[in-house]
Amino acid sequence: MANARKIALNALLEVRQSAYSNITLNKFLSEANLSAADKSLVTAIFYGVLERTITLDFVLEKYIKTPLKKVAPSALENLRMALFQIMFMEKIPDSAAVNEAVKLVKNSKQKHLAGFVNGVLRSILREGYTIPDGRDVHSLCVKYSCPEWIIESFADDYGIDDTISLLEHSLLTPPVILRVNTLKTDVASLADKLLLEGIATKATSLDNALEIVGGIDVTKNSCYRDGLFHVQDLASQTAVSILNPRENENVLDICAAPGGKTFTMAQYMKNSGKVVACDLYEKRVELIKKGAKRLGINNIAVQQNDATVKNEMLGQFDAILCDAPCSGLGVIRRKPEIKYKDTSEYIDITLIQSKILANAASYLKKNGRILYSTCTLRKCENEDVIQGFLDKHPQYELKYHHTFMPHIDGTDGFYCALLQKSR
Repeated sequence: MANARKIALNALLEVRQSAYSNITLNKFLSEANLSAADKSLVTAIFYGVLERTITLDFVLEKYIKTPLKKVAPSALENLRMALFQIMFMEKIPDSAAVNEAVKLVKNSKQKHLAGFVNGVLRSILREGYTIPDGRDVHSLCVKYSCPEWIIESFADDYGIDDTISLLEHSLLTPPVILRVNTLKTDVASLADKLLLEGIATKATSLDNALEIVGGIDVTKNSCYRDGLFHVQDLASQTAVSILNPRENENVLDICAAPGGKTFTMAQYMKNSGKVVACDLYEKRVELIKKGAKRLGINNIAVQQNDATVKNEMLGQFDAILCDAPCSGLGVIRRKPEIKYKDTSEYIDITLIQSKILANAASYLKKNGRILYSTCTLRKCENEDVIQGFLDKHPQYELKYHHTFMPHIDGTDGFYCALLQKSR
């Protein structure tokens, strides 16, 4: 049977190369012959190290004389894994964490670093470590393993108390929420069928949404294969309810992949009318097609399209969903690697968002409605984009907007604004 810690190590090394954490982990777990317990161990270490990298490196820097960026990547990741087990996994003995780390190095191409890894970890166990506990930006950065620029952005927008709450929630395990496919079943029936497969659920604050109880892979059962649900957070589902697509309407989802909101809109429309779902990349377009087929939805027309450029072939729509690309800072608890992206990636993000929103609006009929949404909490990407749009488009009225906060709304961090066109 495969070594769980080695799989976690290889997955971490890959995700550091700008891969998506969920896709990377799923790939490694599907390729490995692991017990359920070992899969849980891999998952805990993998996500734990990603979530706590800044904290772990803060401790390691006290015991390693050379800069961490000069330490061999596999040795550094191995040290982070062992230290995470020592600091945050109480059920694993410290000696086991160290011994397994050293064993991994000895069985690798860098076996000459086994003494180095052993020495660092033994020194930490002998001398201990301390983590700052203040409310200043640096202390919060280390304690919650979050870059200072994100903390400063949250503090500027929401104040220090809400910022600390956001940071606390960013390290919690997020709930898995299902959107019931109302074209095929209902909440009670799906809950019963899932229970027969050993998957317990509980009701949520939203109609046609169920929360999974326990860390279970919800894609490995007949209910999923039969298209009785798709996974979608409560905030995302609520956004669709605010747009409220209706039967026989012509609806545009201009940035649709991976398709969760598209599918929910089609269900609101009872498989009638038409949903045109667009995405810039062919692979993501295929992802939407595959999901629609599994769910038995046939009112979705999927096409590759650039949301920033006017496409005269698209026509006009009654309602439009504009789920713009964003910094993703509302879903850090699901994708912790987002925290460590270079800030240069976000230099032009608000310009792109504004361009996409203005272009999306050009497809809207008179008296139509458009919903702008993001999965970030930065006001410059949310309220400021909407205000900028309204300043340039007086024929639109802001009917609703809300920032979903994890510690207040119990959802992912999310923003949505409903705009109505009067002429």
